[in-house]
Amino acid sequence: MISSIILWAFMGYGMTTILVYGSIFETAREWIKKNSKFFGTLIGCVMCTSTWVGFFLSICLGGLTTRILGIHWIPSIFFDGMVTCGLVWAMNGVV
Repeated sequence: MISSIILWAFMGYGMTTILVYGSIFETAREWIKKNSKFFGTLIGCVMCTSTWVGFFLSICLGGLTTRILGIHWIPSIFFDGMVTCGLVWAMNGVV
């Protein structure tokens, strides 16, 4: 269980960091910022992006909170977004 949380945290942190700061997405990020205030703010914010990364990971991998708490997969998507946001925020603060 602890290994799943650690792996989830590193996957969320890696994806968020690449999306928010990575040079590979710089052109797309600048285009989004130029053309949409809402999505431009979202893609530049670590907490916002990590929440959506958590939703994505939950849908693709089956949900961390489903495995830990045994809850249904639909609310698990929401909770996984919140967990990912908190984990990434904490990791980003340390780095």
